[in-house]
Amino acid sequence: MSDTDVDGIDELRVAEWFSENVSAAVLPLRYELIAGGHSNLTYRVRDASEASYVLRRPPLGSVLATAHDMAREHRIISAVHITDVPVPETLGVCEDVNVNGAPFYVMAYVDGEVLHSDTEASQIPISERIDLSRRVAEVLAELHSIEPDLIGLGDLAKREDYLGRQIRRWTRQWEQSKTRELDTMERVQMLLEDQKPTQIGSTIVHGDYRLGNMLSRGGDIRAVLDWELCTLGDPLADVGYLLNNWVDPDEAPAGSSAPTLAGNFASRDELLTWYEKASGRDISNVNYYRAFSYWRLAAIVEGVLNRYLKGVMGDQEDVDLNEFKEQVETLSTSALEFLS
Repeated sequence: MSDTDVDGIDELRVAEWFSENVSAAVLPLRYELIAGGHSNLTYRVRDASEASYVLRRPPLGSVLATAHDMAREHRIISAVHITDVPVPETLGVCEDVNVNGAPFYVMAYVDGEVLHSDTEASQIPISERIDLSRRVAEVLAELHSIEPDLIGLGDLAKREDYLGRQIRRWTRQWEQSKTRELDTMERVQMLLEDQKPTQIGSTIVHGDYRLGNMLSRGGDIRAVLDWELCTLGDPLADVGYLLNNWVDPDEAPAGSSAPTLAGNFASRDELLTWYEKASGRDISNVNYYRAFSYWRLAAIVEGVLNRYLKGVMGDQEDVDLNEFKEQVETLSTSALEFLS
């Protein structure tokens, strides 16, 4: 950890906020930008007693506000914390931009492994991988079983026409963030609208549910992270997205690397069977949701590329922007294949 200034942190004012709002924190504080995030910035904060906390704030510079609402994300995690879905405990939220230049929130530090790719996943004992796979399916089913009204999230978003709302939202995101014209994205958008299934039920939708957004250990999930895309709507959107990130070892990932490439995880079919049994939901039309998730992720990655080009993603070196461009193209092509 460096003793120099950390981009995105006003160390004096944030320390003052900690002293007033996180009673257990012992000053002075040290900050470390946790690698791996391409959207909201996540920092590990260590205090003088070596206790750790986590601070989340939006990317540096101007961004699309709805995707980086700290108070909303804090509210969601606080609500979900009272359920059986594992999330970190929230410790406070600061909406006063005079403190750190942007809103932020703080939560407890949870120790565990984040499986961003097969490199990290290969360190997980083979004997634990099937258990972890099953827990991924079961925790998702548990999330989808929660009645939003019962935990204070009934007004988080509109419940009806989830896919229609999402298609409109990510079409706007694409139009605002695109760095070049890409016909495949427009073709997929039209097909998604034409083939849109009727929504059955409405639940909490995480929006980015995958191994790379979980802390795991011992074949179990210790915390589900990164709730910035959470909303209310069609639960099968989470299922389709999870399947796209659940790549067999002999399969080329459609986007970036996938943890399950390490092998000895459950198959997609096993994952679906566990989810179907735990949730009781009909998953027969899951390929539509896989197409939607590929297309949506392409729009998200394009937004990340746009922010890198504008220099608002913090001090991160060795970033190959061509990889982002190629990933967007690969994702949109994969979406088109599921719809054609």
